[in-house]
Amino acid sequence: MATRKRKIRRLRGSRTMGWGQVGQHRKSGMKGGVGKAGLHKHKWSWTVVYAPNYFGKNGFYSLSKVRKAKKWINVGELGSLYEIQKEKKELNGMPLLDLSSMGYDKLLGKGKVDRAYNIVVSKFTSKAKASIEAAGGKISEASIAR
Repeated sequence: MATRKRKIRRLRGSRTMGWGQVGQHRKSGMKGGVGKAGLHKHKWSWTVVYAPNYFGKNGFYSLSKVRKAKKWINVGELGSLYEIQKEKKELNGMPLLDLSSMGYDKLLGKGKVDRAYNIVVSKFTSKAKASIEAAGGKISEASIAR
């Protein structure tokens, strides 16, 4: 088609560009809003056809939630834990507490230690380590693979 016959050329100089009286097809009212407006309302059929995955969650997840300790114990509870333990083991003359095999992931530092213990755990705080060593005990890391 010749350029001079195109509608955009023929309508030059007209106020409404062929859209009737004042204001029709002029602003965002004819588009149904600006941007992503109306995708859950009056533009839902467009959303279903052209952007079906626009709503909803998918993809990444926070690793900090995965790596949190699920079960922990304080150093103040070690004495009662050793007393209720069925098999009492010793290592180098000190009671052995394998917290990893008991299902504990982390040793926290709240409370006082009543005696020296050999402790095996996958994670521990610096305060817990200091209180165990102050009582004359030892703390060692267990392998994380269980």
